[in-house]
Amino acid sequence: MKSWPRFWQYFRRLRVRLALAYAILFSVFLTALGVVFREVLAKNLENTVREVLEEEWVAAKGYIKVERGRLIWFYDPADPDETLAAERLRHVYLLTNAQGKVLGVSPIYHSIGINSQAEIQKVLRSNTAHWEVRRSEEGVPYLIRSGALMDEGKQYFLAIGRSLAENEKTLAAFTRNYFTVMPAFLLVSVILGWFLTARALKPVNDLAEAAHRISSSNLDMRIPPRGAHDEIDRLIESFNRMMERLEQSFQQLRQFTTDASHELRTPLTAIRGQLEVALFTARTEEQYREAMLNAMQDVERLSAIVKSLLLLSQAESGQLVLQKADHDLCRAVLDLVDQFQIPAAEQGVTLQTDLPPVCHAEVDLVQFDRLVANLLSNAVKYTPRGGNVTVTLREEGDFVALEVADTGRGIPEAALPHIFDRFYRVRTDESSGERGLGLGLSFVAWIVKAHEGAVEVHSKPGEGSTFIVRLPKRAPERSLVESAVTPPPHVPVS
Repeated sequence: MKSWPRFWQYFRRLRVRLALAYAILFSVFLTALGVVFREVLAKNLENTVREVLEEEWVAAKGYIKVERGRLIWFYDPADPDETLAAERLRHVYLLTNAQGKVLGVSPIYHSIGINSQAEIQKVLRSNTAHWEVRRSEEGVPYLIRSGALMDEGKQYFLAIGRSLAENEKTLAAFTRNYFTVMPAFLLVSVILGWFLTARALKPVNDLAEAAHRISSSNLDMRIPPRGAHDEIDRLIESFNRMMERLEQSFQQLRQFTTDASHELRTPLTAIRGQLEVALFTARTEEQYREAMLNAMQDVERLSAIVKSLLLLSQAESGQLVLQKADHDLCRAVLDLVDQFQIPAAEQGVTLQTDLPPVCHAEVDLVQFDRLVANLLSNAVKYTPRGGNVTVTLREEGDFVALEVADTGRGIPEAALPHIFDRFYRVRTDESSGERGLGLGLSFVAWIVKAHEGAVEVHSKPGEGSTFIVRLPKRAPERSLVESAVTPPPHVPVS
C-alpha cells in the first residue's frame, strides 16, 4: 500500500504533468480532427449520390410513359446504353398517380416501404424535390429522391433511389483505419512531448540546481541567458538580478558586522580601561570622578550606536508611525542650525542660512529634524577648517526644497550611487576624527521616501557636496511607513 502514494507522487512532477497534458490535448485534437474529416467525407459521398440521382431523375422523364393507366418503359432494347440506364432506374423506383395508386414499383422499393397517400400528396403539393434516407428490410440504407412527374398534362409521383451501403462501408473503413493508426500517432506525440518538456524545463532545472548550490560563499553565481528572449530568459534575468541583490546585501551585512564590531568594541574597551583605572590606580575622589566621567561618555556613545541600530530596525519593519502636521519648516531649520553653531565654530566652519520668512509643509517634525540634523552633521564633519556650510529653504510649486551645501572634500564619483545604502561609508585616505556606522544618509533616504519626496546629490571631490531634498507640501496621510530603507524612487546623483 505504501507504493501507491509514491506512485501518485510521481504524477505530481511538472514534467509528467506537462507530458500528460500534451498527450491529452493531442489526443483530443486528433479525435476531433477524425470526427470532422469523417463528417466531411460523409457529406461529400452523399452529395455525389445526390448528383447522380438528380441526373437520373432528369433522364427518367425520357424513359417513363403512362398510357391508359399503365407504366411503359420507353427505350431501345438494342441500345446497350439505354438498356443500362433503364435498368438502373428500374432498380429502386416507385411510380403512382396523383391519388396514390401504384403504377410501378421495384422489389427493393417495395421492401423499403411504399409511401402513404398522405406522404405522396404532401410531396406533390410542395412541387419541390424531397430527399430522405430509408432502410430496406435487410437494413441497407437508400437515399430516395421523390417529386412530381408530368406526362401528357397529368401529375404522377415518382421516387428513385440509390444504395448508400458503399458510402457506409467507406466511412466504416475510414473510421477503423483512422482510429487504428491514431494510437501510434498518440504514442509518438507522448514520446516527443516527454523530450520536448525535458528540453523546455532544462533552464528551470538549472535554476533549481543553482539555487540549491547557493551559499554565502558563492553568491557571484549567475546563469547565462539563452538569447531566446522568452519567459525562461526573463526568469533567468530575474534570478540573476536577485542574486546581485543578495550578493550586495550580504556584502553590506558583512561590512556592517565589521563596522559594528569595531564601533562597539571601541567604547567597550574604553569603558573597561576607565573602570580598571578607577579600580587599580585611582586614589583620590577627583581621580575616581574623572574615570567615571570618561566611562559615562563612552557609555553615551555606546548607547547612541545601539539606539541608531534599534531605530533603523523599527524603520525597516514599518513600526514607526508618522505624525504629520502642518509646520513652519523655517523655524525648525533655524533651531537646528543654532544647535550646530557651536560644533561648527569649534571645527572652524561657517554655518549660514538662506531662508524665506515662512515655509509651511505637512511633515512629521521629529523625522524632519532628524533628516536636517543628519545632513548638517555630515556637512560640518567633512568640511575642513575655513569652509562654509549653507542651508537653503525655498518653495517649488507643490514642493518645499531643502538644500544643504558645503565646501568640504566631496564624494568620489564611484561612491555616489551607494551613499544612501545601509551601513555604507565612503572610503578615503583622509582620516576623520569621528567615525559612524554609515546610517545617517540611510535615515535621510527613508524619511524622504516616507514623506513621498525625493533627494538628489551633486558632488565633486575637492569642491564640496550639495544635498537637495524635495518634500510635498500636502502629502497623503499614511499611518504606517513602508519598511524599505532603500533610496526613494528619484535619487539622481552627479
